[in-house]
Amino acid sequence: MTKARFKVVFAGPLVSFQDQGRFGHLRFGVSTSGPMDRFAHRAAHALVGNSNAGSAIEVSLGGLILECVAGEAMLTVAGGGFSVQCGATNTNGWTTQIIRRGEKLTLRAGEWGSWCYIAFAGQLTLDKWLGSTSTHSMSGFGAGKLTAGVEFEVQNSEVFNSRCGDTLCPNAARTTDKVRMIVGPQDQYFNLEAVKYFCSKPFELTDAFDRMGVRLSGPKLLLKDALSIPSEPIVRGSVQISGDGVPTVLLADHQTTGGYPKIATVLSVDVDRLAQMRSGDTFRFIPVSAEDAIAAVRKHYSTCEAILDDLAAPKATLAEKLQSLNLIDGIVSAID
Repeated sequence: MTKARFKVVFAGPLVSFQDQGRFGHLRFGVSTSGPMDRFAHRAAHALVGNSNAGSAIEVSLGGLILECVAGEAMLTVAGGGFSVQCGATNTNGWTTQIIRRGEKLTLRAGEWGSWCYIAFAGQLTLDKWLGSTSTHSMSGFGAGKLTAGVEFEVQNSEVFNSRCGDTLCPNAARTTDKVRMIVGPQDQYFNLEAVKYFCSKPFELTDAFDRMGVRLSGPKLLLKDALSIPSEPIVRGSVQISGDGVPTVLLADHQTTGGYPKIATVLSVDVDRLAQMRSGDTFRFIPVSAEDAIAAVRKHYSTCEAILDDLAAPKATLAEKLQSLNLIDGIVSAID
């Protein structure tokens, strides 16, 4: 086990270090942050054999170029279908590759997805804030954003050839055109027609999209009367409606309280899939009951845990593949 050092050659906007998130501080006005796509973040760590709680690099559509300036490391790219060039290898995420001194890793937006994650086999040496490396995009608190010239190290870097290669992206990690949600908690303040439209009409993601949330384009959702409600706690997935009737879905770096009425709350298992969509993508909100939401979340996490266990298993070595084959098929007698 050694250490590897990397230098950022180029980084698009909102490229940052993220672990699973900063929990227990909402009452102080501190967002949880963490990855926009929590499953892809965990999958990247699983593919290199790490604990799911470790730190990784979150890459936006703007892309990223890293240069390995010392040592070597094994890394995985998982999340959206980004274009990946690692040394002389050109492929697409999801992939596990070895990068050596003098080689570069280049990530560019591919066919789908808005976020991908780079996890290293080893530990990133990063500063923590309130016990977490997760970077809050508005304040910069945490391990920080990646910009050109920034350098970082991977301690206890390990390389396993048996883990290298491409992996098929699981269906559970792909985007969807149906986003499940529970209506409320302030749906009673909207016109019946507005609630009906919200539950049946298509919405489109706009380019007003960052780690705090995304504004949607669709039917105007108007209140019955002018309404001013006290600010109250809000969560990732809250769908709040501004005074112009435009909905915004709150994401990883959402504010901790808000005074806009919330017409619905997106199921946690669909928030990350929505976050992977791009400006111009369309979908419909699907209302479900609280009981069905609980069942859906339990089923989803059970499925994801099974997928993560499978991803964490090393690929077979050449010797193992040869041993699993019948290389003398067709031979029945040495005499004949």
